[in-house]
Amino acid sequence: MAIMIKSPAEIEKMRHSGRLLRQVHEYIAPMVVAGATTMDLERAAQSKIDELGALAAFKGYHGYPAALCTSINEEVVHGMPNDKRVLKQGDILSIDCGLIVDGFYSDAAVTYAVGTPTPAISKLLDVTRASLYAAIEEAQVGGRLFDISAAVQDLCEAQGFGVVKEFVGHGIGRNMHEDPQVPNFGTRGKGPRLKAGMVLAIEPMINAGKPEVRVLPDGWTAVTVDGSYSAHFEHTVAITNSGPQILTI
Repeated sequence: MAIMIKSPAEIEKMRHSGRLLRQVHEYIAPMVVAGATTMDLERAAQSKIDELGALAAFKGYHGYPAALCTSINEEVVHGMPNDKRVLKQGDILSIDCGLIVDGFYSDAAVTYAVGTPTPAISKLLDVTRASLYAAIEEAQVGGRLFDISAAVQDLCEAQGFGVVKEFVGHGIGRNMHEDPQVPNFGTRGKGPRLKAGMVLAIEPMINAGKPEVRVLPDGWTAVTVDGSYSAHFEHTVAITNSGPQILTI
């Protein structure tokens, strides 16, 4: 495993990429309403990405056709935008997006409730989001990689949720996916030692029910086996001597 260490100048370039990505997320967030299609969101995101002078990191990546991953309800990750997928009250929608700016990648995801969420949906979203920030707090120089992983697992499983095992976070930099993989499960004190200059995409994927997932025949969309809803939150995070820094805000 060759974990890339980024220089301060490289981290600043990634921060710029991350800030532009945040602008894309903020631009499309108000459009997550009943009656919108996931392709409406895709078109808006691509327009904003073009306006910012960035490149859509996902589009063409291993043949993926879009700038966004739009995953609804039981879809865990990699749902593809579609003119026929109309959002309705009570849905949840994960929007995952990445940019390339000046040769550096950024990656972030947010899950939204469409309309007023039920208490159960609110809990799923709140716990998944909280697990992301708990994980980020563990991204400390001298710690171990699986300290990050355990923070997600401990918080979410304590609330009765299923932690997805098949999909994980990852290192990120001049490539979308770099070493190391960042699972959302693991044992504290295990894994590579964390060092200043590592940059990680930390992304809890949490199911309301059991953890098992399967991939649909389209070859991309992952869904929960039991049909339960799934939430996904992600930030790109730099490990520094002054603590973790979120680059996608």
